[in-house]
Order: sequence, then C-alpha cells, then structure tokens
Amino acid sequence: MMDIQVAHYRPSLRTIKARHLATAPLHSDQGRKRCTGEDASMTASAPPEPLPRPPEQSVLLTDLYQLSMLQAYHHHGMHGIAAFELFFRKLPAGRSFLVCAGLEQALHWVESLAFQPSEIDWLARTGRFRPDFLRALEGLRFTGEIAAIAEGTPVFANEPVLRVTAPIMQAQLLESRLMNLIHFQTLIASKAARCVLAADGASVIEFGLRRAHGAEAALLASRAAYLAGFDATSNALAGLSFGLPVTGTMAHAYIQAHPAEALAFEHFAEANPEGLVFLIDTYDIEQGAHRAAAVARHLADRGIALAGVRIDSGNLAMMSRRVRAILDESGLSSTRILVSGNLDEWQIASLRAVRAPIDVYCVGTALSTSTDHAALDCAYKLVEYAGRPTAKRSPGKLTLPGRKQVWRHTGASGLIDSDEITLSATAHRSPHPARAHALLEPVMEAGGRIAPSKSIEEIRQFCRAQLATLPPALRKLDGRESLPVTLSDELTIAMASPHGPTHRRDPRRRRRLSAR
Repeated sequence: MMDIQVAHYRPSLRTIKARHLATAPLHSDQGRKRCTGEDASMTASAPPEPLPRPPEQSVLLTDLYQLSMLQAYHHHGMHGIAAFELFFRKLPAGRSFLVCAGLEQALHWVESLAFQPSEIDWLARTGRFRPDFLRALEGLRFTGEIAAIAEGTPVFANEPVLRVTAPIMQAQLLESRLMNLIHFQTLIASKAARCVLAADGASVIEFGLRRAHGAEAALLASRAAYLAGFDATSNALAGLSFGLPVTGTMAHAYIQAHPAEALAFEHFAEANPEGLVFLIDTYDIEQGAHRAAAVARHLADRGIALAGVRIDSGNLAMMSRRVRAILDESGLSSTRILVSGNLDEWQIASLRAVRAPIDVYCVGTALSTSTDHAALDCAYKLVEYAGRPTAKRSPGKLTLPGRKQVWRHTGASGLIDSDEITLSATAHRSPHPARAHALLEPVMEAGGRIAPSKSIEEIRQFCRAQLATLPPALRKLDGRESLPVTLSDELTIAMASPHGPTHRRDPRRRRRLSAR
C-alpha cells in the first residue's frame, strides 16, 4: 500500500462503554441530564431507567410477525427443536460468486439477545400480546447452536451459509436481524472483492461514508470492504470501532477557501506533514500538478515529502499520464497518483487495461450502496422441526429439506473445482477425500461461542487466500461462468418426499443447481 497517512486504532472496553454512554439521545431523560447537569435528587421519585443500549442491539429490531408467530408457538405449546438455514437463492446477474460476511456482528447480537423491561412494557401497551407470553419473553435467551461458513469465503447459490438449531421460538426470532446483518455485509464484501480483483494489485481505498444508507450501513460497509481486500477507509469511526486503517486527503472546499491553490497546499502541508496528499483538480488538473510539484520542492528542504496527488474528475486515463509526466520531470517519481469520482470495478478494470499510471483507486458510492445490485435474494427458512425435515413448495421458491452441509472440492492445483450440498447427517463420499472439506463449522453451542472472535486482519488474510482459489473464469467481471453446485443422492431423494417439491425426480440422477 502507498505511503500515505494511515492510522490504526483498537478501542478498549472502557472506550466502547464510554462511547455508548456519550451517545445517549439528547431528547431522553438520560441525555437531558448529561447536557444540563440536572441533579439526580430532582427526579428521585421517578423509577430509574436502564442505561440505553445501541438500537442495533435491541431484540425489537425485528419484524412484527416474528413476535406474532412466537406468541402462537407459545400459546399452542410448540417448543420443539427447529433448524433454520440462511442462504442466497440465486446470484445477481453478472456475478459469479458472493463473499460471505457479517458473521461477527450476527453472533454478537445473538449472544446479547434479551428483552429489556422497557421493550416488554412497549409490547404490552400495543395490546397485541398476552401477559403469559410477555412473561415468557422476559426470560428468553438463545440456548441453541449455530453453524456457519467462515467470513471471507466465496459462496454460491442455494448454499446454506448459516444454520440455527434451537427451540423454535428462539430460532424464529433470529430471522430478521440475522438476514439484515449477513445480507448487507455479504452484499458489500462481494462488490469490494470485485473491485480488488479488478485493481489487480493496486491499492483500493473505501470512500463510501457520505452516501451510505445510514450510520450502521456506513460502518459495516467499511468493515466488509476491508475484509474483502480494501487497504483502508476514510471512515474515522470505522477505525475506532473495528481497528481499520484510516486515511484521507482534502476536499475542494479547502482549496477554494484560500486565495491561491499553492498557498492551500503549503498550509495543508504545514499542518499535516505525514502522508501528504494534494487534491489537484479544483481548477485545472495540469496546472494543479505543476503547483503541487513546485510546493513539493520547497517542502523537501524541510524534510516533508509529497506522498501523492489525487485527481477527482476528468478523463482519468489521459490526465493520470499527463500528471505522471509532470511529477517525473520534477523529480517526484515516488509520488503516487490517487483517483476518485464515482469509480466502480468496471472503471478500475478499464483503467488497468489501458495501463493508466494510477497507484490508488478510491471507491465510494458504487461500493457502499452496491449501485448495480442493491440487494441479494437472501432467505432464512425452516428445514427441520421436531426431527421432521421440511421444505417449501412455492413456485420459484422451492427449498431444500433437512439440515445440510456444503462440501468444497478443489482440484490438484488448489483451485475450486465444484461444490456439493449434502444432508449433514450422511457420510460424505468423494473420489479425492483429501481435496474435499466441509464449509459449515460450529460457531455457537448452548448459546455461547465455541472460540474467540477472529481479528479483522485474520479474516482479511483468509479472504485473500480464498479468493485466490477461484478459477480464472470466476474471477472475470462479466459473470458468465458459474461454479458447478450439485446435490447429493440422499438430498435428491429427500426432495422427492411428500414434504419436498411437488415434482419428483429420478433419485439416481444427481441434480445440478442453477446459479441464476
């Protein structure tokens, strides 16, 4: 990665708690007291309120029908063990793979699952829920098991990326938030991986905060992009929250606030001498490059190096060549060129194809909103209840019955050859057992994690290694090729059962799934 200023920060537990307290809503009693210094004795007659928790941790971040179903389960004594699986029905057009992400936040939410008294009170005030059901919710905690595919793994259509096995009330309640977390980060990580592959070794930085769809989306987009191979983010809070490297340059407003472009460069360099990058396209790109080079010569006498210049507009291929020539003629061959301005993987690939002398690509809106495909066809479906496999028959939305496993087969070269979906309870048969491995692994038992969380750096390195196993045809941006994903004989037979699809298939004929 280029030598521009990058900051790393890992928050302490005390810092995280302080941040949550500091963000108490100003319109709440707690926020008002924090701002006004109101004496606690003035409201001593009022019952104390629990410390507010971030909204994204609330159990009520769910769809109402989940709670209605829970009440019906409770009313009729349905407390059997259920298995639900989360999967993507099909790949978006032009995509050959997805990158699984979001598991860390999903597990954190499940671990902390508990209704707060204020949430129970609100449910009671709606008039929709019975007192005995609300009492049951007061003590509800997740006590089940979760198996999942590791973050950073390429996945394909219909493959379960997560399985929840728990009493049905618990497993049902997880649906909305698990889909919300895993869908979004998988969406962004998949887009980011395409940008990384298109950059082909050049650095890529995430600039998507300002147009992301809300605060949580901005933070999780930064995490997902870094996980998938981006080198840094402009999002300062993502640096604090996840320990990501953060970086940035300057805005056109800073240049415009000065009477002269060169003076703006000088002032910025004096205040920010480390990892110095000038934005040179406010007025005229070539003139900006000449002025940056002139200022850089004076700065060199004071030991300040110009790390890079950024171009945010115009014909990036043509202008990067002209700027490169100006920098080289001025003895600034080590100064890098950054480009930004509504970039996506296709534009990056085009610039790489014409050998534009660009060192760093800064990608914003197209990444944080996944502009070409704003959503994935994600589902969380019941596959077993009380020991009985279940499946949907809905046209176009058939599901695979029973708890399943995904086996990945690699060729002698180490590249992915094919995937097979099997029933998890059946033994796996492979002509090359050493080159087949199960993707779904236990991550929670009895409501708790089996192993400590992996660091974001570990996940990022794992993702890099996994992307390297994609066959060349799947690494292309056009998405014309798909990986062969088949069903085992046992699963094909299970699909032909009365609880499976309406049409029967010859159980001797192994079924290949369509990725589209």
